[in-house]
Amino acid sequence: MVRLFIFLVVVLALGWGFSWLADRPGLISITWQDHLIETSLMVAATAVVALVGFAMILWWIVGVIWTSPYSVRRYFRARKRDRGYQALSTGLIAAGAGNALLARKMSLRTRGLISADQEPLIHLLEAQAALIEGKHDEARKKFEQMAEDPETRELGLRGLYMEARRLGANEAARQYAEKAVEHAPYLPWAAQATLESRSQSGRWDDAIRLLDQQRMANILEKPKAERWKAVLLTAKANDRLEGDPKGARDDAMAALKLAKDLVPAAVIAAKAWLREDNVRKAASVLEGVWKLGPHPEIARAYIRARSGDSTVDRLKRAEKLEAMRPNNVESLLAVAQAALDAQEFRKARAKAEAAARMEPREAVYLLIA
Repeated sequence: MVRLFIFLVVVLALGWGFSWLADRPGLISITWQDHLIETSLMVAATAVVALVGFAMILWWIVGVIWTSPYSVRRYFRARKRDRGYQALSTGLIAAGAGNALLARKMSLRTRGLISADQEPLIHLLEAQAALIEGKHDEARKKFEQMAEDPETRELGLRGLYMEARRLGANEAARQYAEKAVEHAPYLPWAAQATLESRSQSGRWDDAIRLLDQQRMANILEKPKAERWKAVLLTAKANDRLEGDPKGARDDAMAALKLAKDLVPAAVIAAKAWLREDNVRKAASVLEGVWKLGPHPEIARAYIRARSGDSTVDRLKRAEKLEAMRPNNVESLLAVAQAALDAQEFRKARAKAEAAARMEPREAVYLLIA
């Protein structure tokens, strides 16, 4: 567009210049070696413009001839590269379809047309062809080469990870996933594998840190990330409960802020509060989760919060839970069990039968029996 505009401006300028000269006629006289040359101003201007145009065309022809060897080489190099990429594309499609013969043939052809330094996908094609042919050692070597190249590091590490998983080398697979996460925490496969290994080994802080990185990179949706973080915090709190009740309480309460209905977090937080003889706080935590969704673990922890309570006191606490969530199976079962412990059999049977009518299940009939 810019060149077209400049061309139009030049044409208009030349037209205006010749028009201006036509309105102002005149003669030009040149004396050269006893010869007198006279011509009109218009003819002289035309000759100058023609001479300049001829010089430009001559310069262009000289330039084309001078650069023609390079242009020819570039043309044939481009054709060779295009053929190489066509072979690479065909080979990758063949590898994806499981055609080992065609994939190997195309990988060899690609090697002859394109340098592997220019196109790292050649390594991937060769590795895939080796996997289809069952040459796993050759494939691992290719993946190792790819893992050394920053451009294909993640691809190579994934290949090594999958091979380690295939062989059952879980420790090697974990190391490959950890290495991939160090460079690219946004990779779902690496992050998931690393998260699992860190959780299994009890490295809760590292697992939570990785989860936060995934959340910041928008790999995980916010509700899912918060739920997972709450679970990890709960597991961490459970490990700290015996040695550090206060730290366990803080972790469990942080988990409840992220997932208000997480039963294990509420139970651990209540146990931590009870270690500090704060029954009111423990009861408050359990009641909050019970209102969201009654659960037998919540009922058990709430009813037995005070170790010195009598069975009658425990029955009263169970009835308090029932008052919070009436007409609920778990509420009825909690009162029935507490009444049975207090030897109030009529009340226990009535509550258990009501629970059976509402939701028949094994625990209800065992209690009735």
